[in-house]
Amino acid sequence: MKTTLCISMLSGVLLLAACQREPAPMPATGDATTASRPSTITDWPLPSTTGAAQPDLIVTPDGRLLLSWISAQPGRRHALQFAAYTDTWQSAPKTIAVGQSLFVNWADTPHLAATDDGALWVHWLQKSADKPYAYDVLLTRSINQGLNWSPPTRGHDDGTTTEHGFVSMWPASRDTLGIAWLDGRNTGGGDHAQAGHGGAMTLRAATFNSLLQRTQDAELDASTCDCCQTDAAMTSKGALVVYRDRTTDEVRDIYATRSDGQAWSAPKVVHADNWTMPACPVNGPSMAAQGVNVYVAWYTAAGNTPILRIARSADAGTTFAAPVDVQRGVDVQGRVDVAFDGQQVWVIWLSESDAGQSLWLARYSADLSRQLERIEIAKLQGRGRGTGFPQLALRDGGAWLVWTEVLNSQPRLRGAHVRLQ
Repeated sequence: MKTTLCISMLSGVLLLAACQREPAPMPATGDATTASRPSTITDWPLPSTTGAAQPDLIVTPDGRLLLSWISAQPGRRHALQFAAYTDTWQSAPKTIAVGQSLFVNWADTPHLAATDDGALWVHWLQKSADKPYAYDVLLTRSINQGLNWSPPTRGHDDGTTTEHGFVSMWPASRDTLGIAWLDGRNTGGGDHAQAGHGGAMTLRAATFNSLLQRTQDAELDASTCDCCQTDAAMTSKGALVVYRDRTTDEVRDIYATRSDGQAWSAPKVVHADNWTMPACPVNGPSMAAQGVNVYVAWYTAAGNTPILRIARSADAGTTFAAPVDVQRGVDVQGRVDVAFDGQQVWVIWLSESDAGQSLWLARYSADLSRQLERIEIAKLQGRGRGTGFPQLALRDGGAWLVWTEVLNSQPRLRGAHVRLQ
C-alpha cells in the first residue's frame, strides 16, 4: 500500500463539536421485541486454508452465501477463489483466477455480485505495467455457478498505466451489472501519482450487459480520496454510490451520488464532518439500502477524535439525517460494514487498543434511535493492516461474519454466525 501518504488510523484526545445524535440506551434484556433480545455467537467453519485473506461475502437472490478470498500459499502463485454455502458448503473452493500478474492489496480487494438471471460476477485487479500502482480492474461473469467464467474484460477503456480500483458493484437490472471505481487516468502515472504529481483521482461508473459490453461510462466526481473503499446499492430511486471525497482544502468527508438510469446526480455530502486530512486514511464508507431506506456508516477523525458514525436517509439518499456515533475514541479503527434486514440495522467494525484488535457488532432500530445490542464478536490474532476489512451478510434472520487473522505471519479467515434468540 502507499506507505508515504496512506494511514490506517489517527489518535487524539480532543473532543469533537459537531452535529450528531447519541443513540438511546440499549433496552434491557427481556424487551418484548425479537430485535432487542441478546444474540448467540457460534463459530462458522470456513473452507479456506492458511494463507487466505482479502475476503468478500454476499447473499445471492436465491439465498446462498458466497465467500471469496485470495489464497497465497508458499511457493505458489496467488489465486482468487470462492465457495458457496447453504446449510453446508456446497463444494470445495473453486478458483476464478490465478497468476503472478494479480495485484494483491490488503485494502483494495476483489468483490462478488449476483444478478436475478442466475449469473455470478466477480472483479479483481491485475498489473498493467512495471510500476508500483499501475493496475486495471478486470471483470468476468459465470452462468453455471462458477464452474466456468467468461474471458475477463477491463472495467475501463482509458488505456493508461495508472491506478484503477476500490470497486463497488450492484445489480443494475435482471441481467446487467453496474460498477463504480476509483480511476487514476488523470494522475499522470502509476509510479508517482501518490507523490502529488499529475491530476486527481476520479470516481467513475459504467454498466455491463450479459455479453460484458460496457455502456453508460461516466465520471461521477473529478476529485476523490486516492485509496478509500467505495460502496453501492440499489434504492427504489436508482443506484446510489458512496465514497470519500477530496476537496482542494483536503477535506475528506463522505459523499453520495445517485443514478436515475440516464445520468448521475451532483455529489452531496452525507454529513459535513469537515475532516481535514492531507493523506488517504484507507477507510471508506459502507452502505445498505432497501427501498427508500439507506444507511451509510463511516470512519472520521475530525477534531482529532476517531469516530465511527452511521446516518440514515429516508428518501433513497437525497438527504441524510444527523449521524449517530457508534463508537468514538482512540480505539476506533473503523473498517466498517453495514447491513439492513428491513427491521434493524447491523454494523460491524474493528477496534484496536494496547490489548490488541477486536471485532464488534451493534444492532440498531430502523430509525437509528435505539441501540438494540452491542457485542464483541472476537479478539483477533494480529494487528495493523494484515487483518484487513471484515465482511457482514444477513440471511435467515441472523448475521454471518468473516474476518482475517494473522498468526505467525500467516493470514487465515475466520467466520461466525450471530443468531437472534
